Amino acid sequence: MEQLIAEIVKGLVEDKENINITKAEPDDEGVVVYHISVSPDDMGRVIGKQGRIAKAIRTVVRSAASRTGEKAVVEID
Repeated sequence: MEQLIAEIVKGLVEDKENINITKAEPDDEGVVVYHISVSPDDMGRVIGKQGRIAKAIRTVVRSAASRTGEKAVVEID
């Protein structure tokens, strides 16, 4: 899942060196939280106008996780 997120984010940002994706341990309901952090200059590119790109990233990750029987949430830090 981290590779999927990394590939999506790499296509959006200019500074590919500062992409950091961390995975939190599953909570009581089995939901895994992925935290994405990029350089401040690229933050707008990942979030998009009115959060549309961020919402699309979350949708893709959620559907990919459901294919494997997981539950995943993406947070952009």
